[in-house]
This record gives sequence, C-alpha cells and structure tokens, in this order.
Amino acid sequence: MIYKVAILQKRAINDEIDKNVQAIIEAMEEASSNGTDILLLPECFMTSYNLPMTYEKSIDDTDIRINKICKLAKEHQIGVVLTSFTKGENAPQNSAFVINKNGEILMKYSKVHTCDFADEKTVEPGKGFKVCDCDGVKLGVMICYDREYPESARILMLKGAEIILVPNDCGSMAPRINALSTRAYENMVGVAMANPNGINAGCSCAYSPICWDREGNCVDNTILLADELSEGLFYAEFDMDSIREYRKNEMMGNTFRKVDAYGALLNRDIKEPFIRDGQECYHQFR
Repeated sequence: MIYKVAILQKRAINDEIDKNVQAIIEAMEEASSNGTDILLLPECFMTSYNLPMTYEKSIDDTDIRINKICKLAKEHQIGVVLTSFTKGENAPQNSAFVINKNGEILMKYSKVHTCDFADEKTVEPGKGFKVCDCDGVKLGVMICYDREYPESARILMLKGAEIILVPNDCGSMAPRINALSTRAYENMVGVAMANPNGINAGCSCAYSPICWDREGNCVDNTILLADELSEGLFYAEFDMDSIREYRKNEMMGNTFRKVDAYGALLNRDIKEPFIRDGQECYHQFR
C-alpha cells in the first residue's frame, strides 16, 4: 500500500480567508488528479499565520467554508489537513482538522506548544496530542513549534501514529528538517512537513522511518526535500507495507524503553539556564 501525501508549499494571504480557501480548493483538485490520498497545508493556511490573532478573526468549527472543504474532499476523494486559527474557549487556537476522503472530520488538533515567547502567547494551547485512522493509515499531527520537542512525536507514536503530518510556518529550517528526520528514525514513523515558500523558509519535506536495509546498511530516509522558494505541490509516497514490516522488526519506537527512569519528564519546574519571560502562559489556559 502506497500512501501519497501532497504537500502545499505556498504562503497564505493575510486577512484573505476566501482567497486562501480558493487556493486550497485548487490544490485539492490538482492533488486529486495525481492520485493523492491526503493534502497537507502549512500552518493556519485558511486565516494565514498572521499574528497577533484575535478571537473575532478566528474561525468557528462550524464555519461554512470548512463544510465546503469537507464536501469537496468527498467529491474529489482526497483527505485534507485543513489548518486555521479557530475559536477556543477564551482565545484563538492554532488548529488542524483531519478530513478523510468521505469528507468527515476525524479529529481537530490544536497546537500544544504555542510560542509563548512571541505574539502567539495570546493563543490558547491545546490540551493533548491526538491520532486518528484516516483511510487505513493512523495519522498524528503536530504543528510547527510542537516539533521542537521530541515528546510531541513520541506521544503520537505511543498513541499509534504511523505517519505524523506537520503544518508549519517558520524560517531557519536546516536544523528543523534534520530534527524531523530524527523524529522519523527514533519513533519509526513517517513524517511530512508543509512550510510556506520564501527566503530562509520553504524546505517542505518528508522522511521515512526506514534508515537501514535488511542487511543492516544505512539508507537515506529522505523522501522529499523541497527548496526554499518554489511554490506549489510536492508529493511524498510512503510505502506502508515496508514501513509496517520495518516497525515489526526494528528496535526503536516503543520497544526497549526504560520508562521507570523518565519521571523527570513530567516535572514542571524550570531552572536556569531555561527561565524565560512568558513561561507563565503555559498555565493560563489550564
């Protein structure tokens, strides 16, 4: 089974939701004609990742434009990771809806690791990581700054994710794409990331978890690595049969972890040199 992901490398237009929705529709049509299973968008593509964001400008979960994308997903038989600022309980949330080929919203994930050191400190963080079964593949989502923390991908793996999809919008990508390759390796999951194009940006990518062959020889796990400036769709094909066989036999993921030694991971205390302004934002929505 080949699971094909179309990755949109394109910059949304600030404060132009309808134009951004039209760009999504055009990408869906093109990706569907190329036999794609799911379309992955950059972070907050509907609304644009334009900060600071207000509650009033955020999208309601029942917004007619979300319903329109769902109907077109069914019509074109393509899944979509639809991204937007949405209305949380008290403030905007940075969210992704996973929509399957039948146009059903399987899950809504809201970014857990909001960037509380910047304008995103006014955004309400999500409360947990989620996985869903989308057209025969178990998908997890982490959004931009989530991927800076290895725990994000690790939890998604523990919840059963086979592929992790990453809506993104940031620059200085070199260390970040290297980290995504590592997340794929250490968790034995596929990873795909969509980032807007631009100077010091772009570099949308996809990685396989398969890092050595059956003889133990190292192989390059890069499926896709786009350049910075190109705009459009890029395609990544995940060989699920090979990935599943690899996951059954290799020794990363949740195989030999010594979890009794991990208690410090749940300690909320922050000490030097890691104390920063804005860290109280982590708790303000809890």
